[in-house]
Amino acid sequence: MLDKEPSTWAHWMSGSQALPALEWALLLAVAALVGHLAQRYARIPKIVGYAAVGAITGMAGFTGAAWPLQGIGLFLLELGIAVVLFEAGARLPLRWFRHNPMVLVQSAAESLLTFVAAFAALRALGLDFPVVRALAVIAVAASPAVLMRVVSDLRASGPVTDRAIALTTLNTLYALTIGTAMLRSIDRADAVPLVASMVASASVLGVSLLLGGLLAGLLTAALRYMNPTSEDTTIVMLALIGACAALAAPFGGSAPLVALLGGILLKQIHPRPWVWPRQLGTAASMLTILMFVLVSSMAAQADWNLGIAWAVVVLIVVRALAKMISLVATGIGTGISLKKSLWVSGALLPMSSVALLLTSQFVVASHTIGSQVANIALPVILVTELLGAVLVTTVLYRTGEAGKPRPDADLPSGERSGGNAS
Repeated sequence: MLDKEPSTWAHWMSGSQALPALEWALLLAVAALVGHLAQRYARIPKIVGYAAVGAITGMAGFTGAAWPLQGIGLFLLELGIAVVLFEAGARLPLRWFRHNPMVLVQSAAESLLTFVAAFAALRALGLDFPVVRALAVIAVAASPAVLMRVVSDLRASGPVTDRAIALTTLNTLYALTIGTAMLRSIDRADAVPLVASMVASASVLGVSLLLGGLLAGLLTAALRYMNPTSEDTTIVMLALIGACAALAAPFGGSAPLVALLGGILLKQIHPRPWVWPRQLGTAASMLTILMFVLVSSMAAQADWNLGIAWAVVVLIVVRALAKMISLVATGIGTGISLKKSLWVSGALLPMSSVALLLTSQFVVASHTIGSQVANIALPVILVTELLGAVLVTTVLYRTGEAGKPRPDADLPSGERSGGNAS
């Protein structure tokens, strides 16, 4: 699918081993600048700027990462996802579900209906069973990275924000567990027995839970002797997240799932509000920008054609409707109104890095099936990443949980309107 002739750009840049590093350095700088300008002047999320830069360079033939993802490109994507999911997990208190178990019911219903609706719609279009099954799993996962980045930029807080983050975290957990287990049977044209699927999923979840527990235990031990906000703690956290994530694949687990479960377990040990080190926030921001650029760059290099356009549109629409209907139908008794449940469904539209990672893994597991999956999944990822970020912003504004960012918010205090340098 992405096996194209070397572009003029790639041919020109191939003369030195140092030039790929230069490409990425300049690309990240441009993405950060465009993201800043997009928010400051156009009042749209920064990640739209990041993704737009990645998409443009991808269409121009930028080949800074090979497809399917491997080596350093795969590691950086997994590390970026791991950091985001670790933070998401650290914001998910399991004690909350004891007092409000209907949230778990709502989450399970949302994920199940999304899978069934996507599967039925794509099967009706005549796609093969293995392709439909993989695409349906990918459709389950919303994007914690997009949601949490927009929430962070807008400093949003409230019931819709909290519910959207919780549901996004949970459906990502389901998609990663089932999707990673599915890699072993992607070539099978028949339906995999339910027991075999459950055993495979339980194996992935069990290994990831053990490594997540190891991560939480090591971080707990480190935090007994280190200041949670110090620079050294930042380095230890990133190193341990990366190390435990690297151990996942060899043992049959999922690297992002390890970080997610590690964050959830750490939250249970330290129930107080999570203190995110400022230095880790800076490092996470760099990884986030790189992640969005990489995702959109890869997605933009797909074979865009009218032959798959109908399947792309159907999957986007059916997925959005399934999430909306399920959340509204199960909203009673979950602690928020039906209207707010409708707003939450809008915040679940974006797909991004987790979906790209699963797509890449399917291609590695089976090039024939995976390529067909990627032909549809990559355009869906790019479209929902861009439109979804704008929709999440609109949802947070309309629900009153975020204020419009000030045009001069990122300027030094002495350069802001009405301010004096002192």
